[in-house]
Amino acid sequence: MDTPDHQDQQFVQSNRQPGDWSTTLPLEVETKYVLKNSYPIPENEFQRLVDLADFDLDYSGLQDKFKDLTTLAAKVTGTEVSLINLIDSYTQWSITNYGLDLTSMPRENSVCQYTIMEPDNFEVKDLQLDERFAEEFYVTEDPHLRYYFGIPLKSSNGNHLGALCVLDTKTKELDAEKIELLRIIAAEVVSRLYTIREIQYLKRQVTEVNESQRRVSHDIRGPLGGILTMAQLVTSSEANLKLNEILEFIQLIQVCSKSLLELADEILVNDDKWKLENGNSSQSEVFHQVKLKDTLDKLYTPQARAKGIRFIVSTDASTELIPFSRNKVVQIVGNLISNAIKFTMEGGSVWVTIKLHIEGSHNILSLTVQDSGLGMTSEKVMSILTGQGRSSHGTAGESGYGFGLPLVQHLVDTLKGQLSITSTPGQGTCFKVNLRQQKVS
Repeated sequence: MDTPDHQDQQFVQSNRQPGDWSTTLPLEVETKYVLKNSYPIPENEFQRLVDLADFDLDYSGLQDKFKDLTTLAAKVTGTEVSLINLIDSYTQWSITNYGLDLTSMPRENSVCQYTIMEPDNFEVKDLQLDERFAEEFYVTEDPHLRYYFGIPLKSSNGNHLGALCVLDTKTKELDAEKIELLRIIAAEVVSRLYTIREIQYLKRQVTEVNESQRRVSHDIRGPLGGILTMAQLVTSSEANLKLNEILEFIQLIQVCSKSLLELADEILVNDDKWKLENGNSSQSEVFHQVKLKDTLDKLYTPQARAKGIRFIVSTDASTELIPFSRNKVVQIVGNLISNAIKFTMEGGSVWVTIKLHIEGSHNILSLTVQDSGLGMTSEKVMSILTGQGRSSHGTAGESGYGFGLPLVQHLVDTLKGQLSITSTPGQGTCFKVNLRQQKVS
């Protein structure tokens, strides 16, 4: 399914009313964040986000892979807390932690958002005395953190994906040797991220090889059977064929053989083209709707509850266990969810619907993110679809970084998918993404 030009994208007014939303999910507001209107943005922010998206990570499933590194960082620096944080368009994800049970927070509330602005490190001697952090929950409430030191996690392209940081409830002083050890640990974090990506790529390669073998076997069996049948007729002593008939069969065999060679070449060329287009991107293991729902619930339910918003993810029971590639899917739908939460008021709802449409030679993965939030004018919708949209603050004053939806458009375009938006001011917005999927056994 090719991506249409921007002017061909469709947007229509939604007929859904706010009262249409309902759920039985218990609403438990846990942490209320102090949201700020000023925030730092790296000059290379979009490329930084693309670099992070290329790892195609499930932020909720990395704890065990990095736990030893946060433990080591805390031990060598003598601090009570250590975190490995990755920062996307809206959120800081603590993929593993030591001494502080933290999984995510809004980006604008983090200290590490300043670390990714620095070339080497960022230090805050006393968080209580720094007006940027003095009112944050981790300073004013338990554990009442005071000291922070962070090292950027640098990709091979030089972009900062996030930070390795250590924190303490007392002010400290780290000597040069300890700082150098933190740099070594940070480099190991990045090395493991690349190793995880390579493992995911190899898993996908194995799947693709198996699929190619099945496809070649199916596509070649018919023509090859025809050649064998004609050859048996020519060589059979009972056929009593005349010379002109034998020559005719030989010509047919030659034509079929040529077609068979062309078919084999076409399969090989398509495989090489696929590898060329996808070989440098992050490819993950195949998964299905139930796994995607579980991932989204783990990642975004805390954000929704922190703002007092109902968050519901539903799947299509008839196809929910049919596998598909997870390539960039979590990044795409995750950015749309964060955007929906940002522009939905307390007491509102964000609803995610996942469906897989079975078609002849391929499937279509349909991802819909609806909210009961502020909504947009048709002009605003068109500005987003044409890459000219400007960021604005959320319903609770959340900072707008301006890169979430452009990143979604970029990723959808990369996968040759379709993005459409329907919205009515005051009645919410519906984002719908369609991604073409190869059939996976």
